[in-house]
Amino acid sequence: MSATETPVDLEKAVRRPGPSRPAVTAGVLLIGLLVFAVWSLSRIGFTAETFTESADKVQPFLDRMLPLRFPPMADLFTSIGITLGVVLCGTVISAVVSVPIAYISARNTSPRPWLIPIGRAIGVVTRAVPDVVLAMLFVLLFTLGSLPGILAIALHSIGMISKLFADAIEQIDEGPRHAVRATGASRGQEFWSGIFPQVLPSWIATTLHRSDINLRGSVLLGYAGIIGLGYDLRLALESLAYKRAMAFALVIFLLCVIFEIISTSIRAQLLGTAPAGNSLGARLARRRTASPSAQSGHFASVDAALRRPWTRDRVASTGGLVATVVVLAGAVIVSQAKWLDLFTFWKQLPLLFERAWPPSIEPRTWSDVFDALLITLEIAAAATLLSLIASLVIGPLASRNAAPNGIVRGGARLVLLIVRSIPELILAIVLIIITGLGPQAGTIALAFVGVGLLGKLIADSLEEAPLGPQTAVRSVGGTRTQVFFSATARLSVPALVGHTLYLFDSNIRSATVLGIVAAGGIGYYLIDATRVSRYDQVTAFVLVLVAVVLVVEGISMVIRRALR
Repeated sequence: MSATETPVDLEKAVRRPGPSRPAVTAGVLLIGLLVFAVWSLSRIGFTAETFTESADKVQPFLDRMLPLRFPPMADLFTSIGITLGVVLCGTVISAVVSVPIAYISARNTSPRPWLIPIGRAIGVVTRAVPDVVLAMLFVLLFTLGSLPGILAIALHSIGMISKLFADAIEQIDEGPRHAVRATGASRGQEFWSGIFPQVLPSWIATTLHRSDINLRGSVLLGYAGIIGLGYDLRLALESLAYKRAMAFALVIFLLCVIFEIISTSIRAQLLGTAPAGNSLGARLARRRTASPSAQSGHFASVDAALRRPWTRDRVASTGGLVATVVVLAGAVIVSQAKWLDLFTFWKQLPLLFERAWPPSIEPRTWSDVFDALLITLEIAAAATLLSLIASLVIGPLASRNAAPNGIVRGGARLVLLIVRSIPELILAIVLIIITGLGPQAGTIALAFVGVGLLGKLIADSLEEAPLGPQTAVRSVGGTRTQVFFSATARLSVPALVGHTLYLFDSNIRSATVLGIVAAGGIGYYLIDATRVSRYDQVTAFVLVLVAVVLVVEGISMVIRRALR
């Protein structure tokens, strides 16, 4: 010890610093959310008697459901074409519109600081309003058909795509952007040459992921009168034709599975990267991108780069782009949308505005509204908690660096794919038929489907954990279990929290939408107001939902910043 050092100085040097104020705030918020989720689970009333009484109703339900009765193949394929056309057209429109919104929302590209909150607010509002409500409103402005569904999907999807795209823009490498700027390029050239190529993979991946979500959610649009498989399912259920209804449900489920496989392969083909997952689409994509010709990307000179030979990979890439254009053109045709209505709908806007403003909740009271909102939040929180518990088990089993062997990992990935492909509305309808009306059916449906999403995200986060700490623990003789809990799992905690908050935010909107099948909550009020054309009530309930989404968004932002 030197003459200038004292025991007090040494004690300060070895003392670990206390948690920062943001970390304390984030911890309090997380504990509060966990307590609310546990309380919500107890309030909803899951008991052993609930499942015992429901078990006696399963066999009568199966008797009414089997054997499945499919419609004529011509009618079935027509409905499939319309559904896929609506989903693809709506998603592509939202992806294109999201580019300028993300541009003004990102801190490093927005032309003016005051545009940032405006861009973010657009994303929050479009995410808060369910697409089925938007479809019901658009039905008033356009003739019946598929166009209201396309616009509803497009407007609702802007929220997710623009937010994730803006986040990707804020995380770019500024080097290429500065290099383009140094040549005297304009702001537009700087964006399209120095920024957009970096975030193009994120834009494509987000668009494909959103199209998968929109395909599952397209079932709901049938309740707004949008033609397609969802409308056919609705008619079958209303006529108590359960055998035909479950046939449509099976078709929708198979479409979701096939779409996930194809989207994974397309993503790898367009980006030239092999995904880390172990789904069928990911394995096919890795085989394609692992070929020697796919790895070659260097040229001996600039002249050689300008005169690239037509190799098998270049032919496949060009063919893929042409196929994409053909598919999108086909989607426009098979959707059977009346696009000319886009030039005449404005005549109906004054009438809709008169009926929707000012907002009103009469004859309901604010006490009724807050009670219904609490039910919606309880369903979302309880479902998120149940999904988290199950995902903490199956998620590690689906990751390469935690599963005991490839068979277990492949089986877990297959289970997650199947669960993720089930539309929650169809599952909720089945559970309501079996168990009766109430929030329990909605909670179980959201929790079950949530496992597919959260489990996959957890598995991907574990696989993306840095290898350095894991290698260090392994080098000192750590067992597989010690490596997992000491390095892999600890490094994945921030991602786990972020994914769970994302699921909770998504479940709030899903719990609202499940009110369409009498699962309870403010969604029931919202759908009921739409059915009786009380659009002033619709405006009031939408504003309440927007406020709730803003609060959840703020809580998530505080927690994520503290965990960085």
